[in-house]
Amino acid sequence: METTARYLWVGLFTLAVILAGFGFVYWLHHNGGLAKRTVYQVHFEGPISGLQTGAPVQFNGIRVGEVTNLGLDSNDPSKVVATIAIASGAPVKADTKVDIVVPGLTGTPEISLRGGAKDAPVLQGSEANPPVLIADAAAGQDVMQAARSALQSLNKILGDNSGHIDKIFAGLEHFIGGGSDEKPKQIYDLTLAKAAAAPSPAGHASFTISDPTATVVLQTQRILARSNDGQITQLGDAQWSDSLPKLLQEKIIQSFENAGFLASVLPPVDQVTANYRLLVDLRSFAVVSNPDPAADIEFSVKIVAEDGHVVGGKIFHATVPTKDMETPSLVAAFNQAFGQVASELIAWTTKTIAS
Repeated sequence: METTARYLWVGLFTLAVILAGFGFVYWLHHNGGLAKRTVYQVHFEGPISGLQTGAPVQFNGIRVGEVTNLGLDSNDPSKVVATIAIASGAPVKADTKVDIVVPGLTGTPEISLRGGAKDAPVLQGSEANPPVLIADAAAGQDVMQAARSALQSLNKILGDNSGHIDKIFAGLEHFIGGGSDEKPKQIYDLTLAKAAAAPSPAGHASFTISDPTATVVLQTQRILARSNDGQITQLGDAQWSDSLPKLLQEKIIQSFENAGFLASVLPPVDQVTANYRLLVDLRSFAVVSNPDPAADIEFSVKIVAEDGHVVGGKIFHATVPTKDMETPSLVAAFNQAFGQVASELIAWTTKTIAS
């Protein structure tokens, strides 16, 4: 009898747990996360990198649902279709805007619904034939590319303003008593050699000199030295008149203008269309030991036509010894080295574009 009673109690307990589970599901369905939802399809015109199934859907900043499915448009593989399920009470109108947002710096992409006029019609549809929302054309922008662009812009700003940043830190050091009064830094500029005038290439073809690319260490105004093992240090307190990539760009433009290309060299801005672009990558702008001290300048150039194909490419390199390590002697050697590479660049560009 005792064994039978024990089994009876176990059976009653099990039945109670099952009934409680059904009750919880019933409550959840009517009052919790399983309440009735409306299904929509969101059409994107391009890639939506990083968006995943289960990602939140926000309406004016309030979470109303999530992404339930992702797929490609069977009629157009360049388009992406996202299926979302959101609370039925969300006021989704025919003019509701759709975008992709990334909360914070390390968040994952989410779908954001915004706005809709009061008198705009409510989207109608069924689960078998969901209403369709068309995302903004820029909503599918690759968020990783956007992050890379932001970092590149920040990197360029830091490089272009390295001299100002040095002054800020020096001022802070002096303010807290960690530094002493300093003399103003000596500023040097590259002096261009007078070049012989040359005919404009390919019947007055126009070209621009794009902003040079360079490693972070070269994006400075300081005079640099590079040892045989590749270590780069700053020499003294003197500095150039601009960051090395900007200085190189400006002096290349001036060299072309002085050589008779004044009407051919156009400013590197978006509103100006040129026949060719010169893409410059700065590789070296430092004092080296070979074994004697010398000014070393090296950069590569690619000529890109208006239709995007590369016409030609070449590396330009010059090393000029300096008589001593005093700053005026170093600057004079850099002036001579740049004069050599600038002359080679002008001659090569003329020949390459004309051929």
